Amino acid sequence: QVRLVESGGGLVQAGGSLRLSCAASGRTFRPYVMAWFRQAPGKEREFVGRIAWSSGYTYYPDSVKGRFTISRDNAKNTVYLQMNSLKPEDTAVYYCNADNPETWGQGTQVTVSS
Repeated sequence: QVRLVESGGGLVQAGGSLRLSCAASGRTFRPYVMAWFRQAPGKEREFVGRIAWSSGYTYYPDSVKGRFTISRDNAKNTVYLQMNSLKPEDTAVYYCNADNPETWGQGTQVTVSS
């Protein structure tokens, strides 16, 4: 059974930075892609970015492009989300996602004050 645990969330002022971590555990962990999503209260879950596990290729939507960076440490089974130039609209619970098998973490709260 694969488990994902996010950490690194917290309170930050607009323009600040945070680095989120997603640590995977379990005997079977061979994802093709890992991704980050976020969800604000009353809104649908939003795609933040993804990374190919083997190649490291990344993709981001326009809402975060140029501000967020995804990286991974294959040996540690860990994915990171570096968030710079944070805006109040980035406030949400951030979730880590893996495929093969499809797995979600519990989420970590990010709050950006103005």
